[in-house]
Amino acid sequence: MRKIINHALMTEKCMGISEAENKLIFRVDITANKNQIKEAVAKQYKVKVADVQTVITPKGIKKAFVKLDKAHNAAEIVANMGVI
Repeated sequence: MRKIINHALMTEKCMGISEAENKLIFRVDITANKNQIKEAVAKQYKVKVADVQTVITPKGIKKAFVKLDKAHNAAEIVANMGVI
């Protein structure tokens, strides 16, 4: 089985999005679809995912913007990852 989530992106801009929009940003496998990303995030972080948006950069990197359900706080999850 291939790895869907490569790693979380933790730049200053990503941290701002996490706090303001309750989203987590990940670098994901280029062939992963939104449903696979949603399931992988829900399973790995034990959260309910509300929405997934993806973008492929000109460098060929696929990013996923994962909006969490209102019951979960993205900033707390980022803190639990040990980033803050």
